[in-house]
Amino acid sequence: MRMLDRALTTVDRVLRPATAFAHCDLPCGVYDPAQARIEAESVKAIQEKHNASDDQEFRIRATMIKEQRADLVKHHLWVLWTDYFKPEHLEKYPQLHDLFWKATKSAGEAKKTNDVAVGQRLLDQIAEITTIFWETKKG
Repeated sequence: MRMLDRALTTVDRVLRPATAFAHCDLPCGVYDPAQARIEAESVKAIQEKHNASDDQEFRIRATMIKEQRADLVKHHLWVLWTDYFKPEHLEKYPQLHDLFWKATKSAGEAKKTNDVAVGQRLLDQIAEITTIFWETKKG
């Protein structure tokens, strides 16, 4: 085999995507809505601290951190929705799609506001998702 052919064969083996067979990124058991809840608790706490402060510098930093945390809430919810929940869960809990849609919308709204009620609504929605999540783990 010529050297160029060997090099191309090696490159082809390295660049060829591997085929994986799984319904989720990792074996089940690694997903937990607690990650989204912890970030949402941070969002609400930052909203409260922001509103209680008169320090403009602090308020700017708080807003930046709150926006990052709200993005993390969305990320954790999307991973849970797209990687954990399956069609049979949606059949048993038909409100699940709407609940995730509302929760991710609330996380997006929390990025834009320091209204603590929005942070609380987000936490309440995550609590509903958590209840359903743990019910699916039982069965």
